[in-house]
Amino acid sequence: MSIENEFASVLRSWRERLTPQDVGLPAGAGRRSVGLRREELAALANISVDYVVRLEQGRATHPSPQLLGALAVALRLSEKERDHLYRAAGAVPPSGRVPRHISPGVQRIVDRLGDVPLAVFTAAHDILLWNPLWAALNGDPSALTGRERNLVWRHFTSGHEGTEFDDQHADDFASDLAADLRTAVGRYPNDAELGGLVARLRTASPEFERRWAGARVAEHRSSRKTVTGTPVGPISVDCDVLTVPGSDLRVVVYTVVPGSEDEARLDLLRVTGLQTLSTAEAASA
Repeated sequence: MSIENEFASVLRSWRERLTPQDVGLPAGAGRRSVGLRREELAALANISVDYVVRLEQGRATHPSPQLLGALAVALRLSEKERDHLYRAAGAVPPSGRVPRHISPGVQRIVDRLGDVPLAVFTAAHDILLWNPLWAALNGDPSALTGRERNLVWRHFTSGHEGTEFDDQHADDFASDLAADLRTAVGRYPNDAELGGLVARLRTASPEFERRWAGARVAEHRSSRKTVTGTPVGPISVDCDVLTVPGSDLRVVVYTVVPGSEDEARLDLLRVTGLQTLSTAEAASA
C-alpha cells in the first residue's frame, strides 16, 4: 500500500468511527451512516470539504504539519494515532517541541465542563482550546492570531484589558509566567518557536527581561483576578492550573465562591454572555 493510500485509508476509517455526539455535534435526522460526515470533519478542522475529499481519495499529497495537527484534534486521535497520521502523510511526528496535541480525554473534559470557564494551554502558554463560557468571560480567543494567542506575550506587551489583579497577585502572576516559560525552555531546548518567543519578549518588554534575568524556574499554579469587562458586571474568580500528565498541557479553570455575587453574575453570564457570543458568530458566518 502506498503512503498516499495508507493516509487516505486511516483518515477515512478514523472519521467513520466517530459519531457526531463524540465531537459535541447534534446527530440530526436522516443520517445514512453513524460516522462523521466529511463536511463535519472539514468544519472541525477548519478546512474545505473539497480538501477532505481529495485527502481521502489520495489526490492531495504532503499536507502541512499544521493541517495534520488540526486533523488529529478533530478526529480525537491518541498520541500514537497522531504520530501514525504524520508518518502516513510523509511527515515527521512532532518531537522535541512543546506538545500541542489535545488527547481525547482532555477534549472530553472541555466538552463536558460547561458550567465553569475553562481553557487548555501549552506549556509555553499558547491557548489551544476553550469552552463557550471562557469566551463569554474573557473574549473569544478565535479572534487572536499568531503570538497574540500566547498568554505570556500578551501579558508583557499589551496587558489584559478588562482584567484586574491586586498588587500582590499582579506581581506573582508576572513572575510566575516568566519562570514558567523558563521551565518550558529547559524541557524543550530545541523548540525554535519557543526560543523565538523568548528572544522577542526579551527585546520587546523590559519587565520580562528583568524577570527573565532573575533566572527563576517554576510553574504557575493559581491566581485570583477580577474580570471587569463582562456584560453582567465584574466577576472575581480563582484561577487554578492543572497539568495533564504525559502531555504537559495546562487546563486552566476559573471558579467563584459559592453563594457569592460573583456566582450569581457567572450564572447570568451563562445566559446573556453565550447568547451574545452566538449572535456575533452568526453575524460573521
